[in-house]
Amino acid sequence: MLYYLLYPLSSEISGVNIFRYITVRSAGAVVGAIFIWLMLGPLFIRLLNKFQVRERVRADGPSGHKQKEGTPTMGGLIILSGIIIPTVLWGNLTNYFVLLVLGITLFLGLIGFMDDFLKVILKKPTGLVGRAKLAGQIILSLVFALGLSYWGPHDLYDGTTGIPFFKNYVLNLGFLYVPFIVTVITGSSNAVNLTDGLDGLAIGLCAICFAVFAALSYLSGRADYSQYLQIEHIPGAGELTIYCASAMGAAAGFLWFNSYPAEVFMGDTGSLALGGAIGAIAVLLKKELLLVIVGGVFVMEALSVVIQVLSYKYRNKKRVFKMAPLHHHFELLGWAEPKVVNRFWILGALFALFTLATLKIR
Repeated sequence: MLYYLLYPLSSEISGVNIFRYITVRSAGAVVGAIFIWLMLGPLFIRLLNKFQVRERVRADGPSGHKQKEGTPTMGGLIILSGIIIPTVLWGNLTNYFVLLVLGITLFLGLIGFMDDFLKVILKKPTGLVGRAKLAGQIILSLVFALGLSYWGPHDLYDGTTGIPFFKNYVLNLGFLYVPFIVTVITGSSNAVNLTDGLDGLAIGLCAICFAVFAALSYLSGRADYSQYLQIEHIPGAGELTIYCASAMGAAAGFLWFNSYPAEVFMGDTGSLALGGAIGAIAVLLKKELLLVIVGGVFVMEALSVVIQVLSYKYRNKKRVFKMAPLHHHFELLGWAEPKVVNRFWILGALFALFTLATLKIR
């Protein structure tokens, strides 16, 4: 909105010309998102407490988590506000990529909200039935994939995707391209949801991922930089930098209240939406395979659950980990919760640096 108000004035007011730059608008989005949380966060937490919108800890979880019982939840509502409002204010809303990722964010947030509402407000322990939640994610991802493949702004989304470390080669998925996109978005959404089990863990890792994708969006959207780095140039992708910047700011603002000991949890409202958005941006930038590196910790967490389930089922109820997801395994080994979180953040930062390093590998 501010983009449309200020940019037309650039011909009359010279200083206003800076608002056409993605970097300036991204900075505004980061500051705006943090401001929303710092201003509205305390009020929102008080309202959650007032209406008893509080976390119910699983009986089969680590015993140390009992103290988290009663912590306000559904903080994802403010996270999404901190993403959407700055993106609308500073972004170009005629940009196809921005509209797609906003749609994914809103609708996956709605699915998560339904799950949280059933668990927290209506006191149904299981929340939204797992099959229904997965079906909603798959349908939404399918709509996204079809919209991108058949009605996208470019012919770049032709069934191919980039291969990390091999800049002159692409992987042609053919008819598997749409199912591949569905898997990426659904898998990413659920991986973040599984990781959201310790104070500050998932949101800190999300902030790191969005920082990396902000850089990749900016570079992919510029013909000169993408040519120099030998990555695929995607006209219009630079506007995704505004969204990623908003998400970084919203994550930082939420972390202020979610760091140990947490004053509020994001709930499925936040985790499903953030994970889906990360997957969607990877698809839009044609960096789906690179997402495995960027979100390396999320991949480890999701794989730990898969390995645990398969081992329990096919190895006579034997477990590989003391408890899954992986962060609970380290808790039961005796690591303090802040230590687990800090070390996983370090891993996330290392994965991010390695991802950015691949840009210069020829």
